[in-house]
Amino acid sequence: MSQIGSETNPLRVAIVGAGPAGFYTAERLFKDKSLHITVDMYDRLPTPFGLVRNGVAPDHLKIKSVTKVFDRLAKKPQFRFFGNVELGTDVSVEDLRNHYHQIVYSTGAQTDRYLNIPGIDLKNSHPATEFVAWYNGHPDFRDYEFDLSQERVAVIGIGNVAVDVARILCRTHEELMETDIADYAMEQLVNSNVKEVVMLGRRGPAQAAFTPPEAKELGEMAGADACVLPEEAELDPLSQASLADADRGTMRNIEIIKELSQRAPSGKSKKLTIRFLVSPTELSGNEAGEVAGMRLVKNELYQTEGGTLRPRATDQFEEIPVGLVFRSIGYRGVPIPGVPFHERWGVILNEKGRVLDEESNEPVLGEYTAGWIKRGPSGVIGTNKPDAAETAECMLADLAGGKTLNPAQPGLDAAANLVQSRKPNFVSYEDWLKLDELELAAGEAQGRPRVKFTEVEEMLKALGKV
Repeated sequence: MSQIGSETNPLRVAIVGAGPAGFYTAERLFKDKSLHITVDMYDRLPTPFGLVRNGVAPDHLKIKSVTKVFDRLAKKPQFRFFGNVELGTDVSVEDLRNHYHQIVYSTGAQTDRYLNIPGIDLKNSHPATEFVAWYNGHPDFRDYEFDLSQERVAVIGIGNVAVDVARILCRTHEELMETDIADYAMEQLVNSNVKEVVMLGRRGPAQAAFTPPEAKELGEMAGADACVLPEEAELDPLSQASLADADRGTMRNIEIIKELSQRAPSGKSKKLTIRFLVSPTELSGNEAGEVAGMRLVKNELYQTEGGTLRPRATDQFEEIPVGLVFRSIGYRGVPIPGVPFHERWGVILNEKGRVLDEESNEPVLGEYTAGWIKRGPSGVIGTNKPDAAETAECMLADLAGGKTLNPAQPGLDAAANLVQSRKPNFVSYEDWLKLDELELAAGEAQGRPRVKFTEVEEMLKALGKV
């Protein structure tokens, strides 16, 4: 047998998860022109692009344009997409080990971190992850229900996802028509009764986790006035002292928050209130078991031994009425059967992308990870590029050192035959391009960027695969 990576014996790589991390890993591997590499990418959904399709806010079309880069990669002859194929159900990790020299897990962070306070499980209290997936048309969440008859909504958290949720709740019909939001979500949001959205940050303006472009957008919405309480826009002494080491983004956030605190309401139909240094301690309910109110505690910042500013509760409390709650305090990865997982961190156990054995802490031969399931839910879409490159460098180094799996059936046809036998109605990249055309055409007919398919059955029917 010729050397792995040669024309007659290409390096066979399986990537599980068709989001940015998976595509960026493939991109880095393909840059090595001295090697012959083929990539098979698997995803349990028929559609590629992961959170770019199902997580990025629908009114952020510019961010979604990164899919053009992924599209060019996917059209390379050495790349194949097996959509509608689920690891653990249709194929197993053992199947992949039998067909590939290297396996990369880039399955993202699919659930939310739990907020353990009394009343958090009342009706109308939801993870923001579910709402985001719902309005983006994710097939798993299209039938979820959110009570948009409520007038006051609280969003717990102050990162970019929390900002997205707040902004989508405040958008006008005209603004939503310029997006690729799921059609059913647009209808319900346009007819919602929401009058005020309150975003709750447990730390101060200098520690806000959103990025300046996201913060700036909040003050530019056509149908909602954004405001910050003047006293909460002021920096405490510790935050003021920390500005000597602050980056440009932090300084810009502080400017934007200060500016919002000085604005007078202009009489728009909705109001977005951004709060700082408060934490929910309890949700109270009505007789129907639905959220009716929230108890907040005022926080103060203190400095840890490592110099980090952290919040702690004071003895000051307040009650606010609220009928719908979205908690956005972070995403969390889901274990893959047969792959080592760090339960507390919610990531695959790894070092620089090499999967580690739970007992020996040594690298698992031929297995790697990239993206949020590797490092946790941090950064923006582009953050996945250097993260994926780090993983790919480890893969190439291990190949050079002869450290790969020794699959019994590494041939291209063998893997395709396996998928065909297990999931005859799998979706290829060519199939996805047909769905893409249909979505764009449906959008054009309505004067929108695209109208998404939101049901797997509907997608398969459109492709004649049912």
